[in-house]
Amino acid sequence: MVNDGDQTMKTTAQSRNHDREMSNMQNRNTETEAHRTAPRSLLLAAFAAIYLIWGSTYLGIRFAVETIPPFLLGGARFLLAGGILYAWLRFKGVPHPAGFHWRNAAVVGGLLLGVGNGGVNWAEQKLASSLTALLIAITPLWFVLLDWWRPRGRRPALQTMLGIVVGFAGVAMLVGGGNAMRQSAVALSAVAALMIASIAWACGSLYARYTPKPDSSGMAGAMQMLAGGAVLFAVGLFSGETNRFDLTGISSRSAWAFAYLTVIGSLIGFTAFSWLLKVSTPARISTYAYVNPVIAVFLGWAIGGEELTARIFWAAAVIVLGVVIITTRKSAPATIESNPVGTRDAVASPCQSR
Repeated sequence: MVNDGDQTMKTTAQSRNHDREMSNMQNRNTETEAHRTAPRSLLLAAFAAIYLIWGSTYLGIRFAVETIPPFLLGGARFLLAGGILYAWLRFKGVPHPAGFHWRNAAVVGGLLLGVGNGGVNWAEQKLASSLTALLIAITPLWFVLLDWWRPRGRRPALQTMLGIVVGFAGVAMLVGGGNAMRQSAVALSAVAALMIASIAWACGSLYARYTPKPDSSGMAGAMQMLAGGAVLFAVGLFSGETNRFDLTGISSRSAWAFAYLTVIGSLIGFTAFSWLLKVSTPARISTYAYVNPVIAVFLGWAIGGEELTARIFWAAAVIVLGVVIITTRKSAPATIESNPVGTRDAVASPCQSR
């Protein structure tokens, strides 16, 4: 016989489940309505922004690190961009984040920016921006593997496993196909740094997926930029970059690159990305993962004067194919509904890593 306490608990649980289902349905209806009402011209402009802007940041970093130390570069860039974004959102009335939000942002920002962006900045002192972009393009592969290896992780589907194999085959073509790469310890150290950066980005994205964040995606991004910028600045300070840095020695190209990365890459690009999270679908937004490296390779060749050999071309095609195979796989509806962070967070924010 069921007592009154058990019956009450059962009724309460049913009520909560009903409220949760109604909330999910309302959110899906809101997203669908936003998809219908978003002006097509603005959608095209926003997608062009995340394709072109984030695809161009690799070349911007290469120009910036010519005369600016890599960790101080990242620290100054993200502290400035994060501070501006945070102040603007608070001025617009976005609530002040809770303490645990700052704790989570410190972890995510430290991984995405402190290790991820810091590794890219350091590697681009020794490696072409096009090669850097292609090696970083395998981040979705690491994400899938880490999501599988974590406690109670999910085993990738056959299509996803195929994408992982194809993607790493492209990396093998890129790294092992040239005499310069094989014989250069400097280049190999840069490749190792990029692998660590890529894994850190995947870890940070995975941590962000399963931890609470502010309701405002903009506030979450601002906090992560502030936290990651602080980590990068501290690394630059303790590694002695401040002692070797000469402010008067910054070239005009590096100065303009720094301004571009901060204002265009971090602020404008992130604004476009945040808006797309509200009006588009994760499947469409995730296309940046295989468009950005293509843009980066083209700009590195066209503007940066970087070499574009047949080996690089075919390795790029294989890497992008692997990412396409992974990101175009459709998730089951039950998986999406049970995602503890919701549809908005199904796409890792690349602005935090650019």
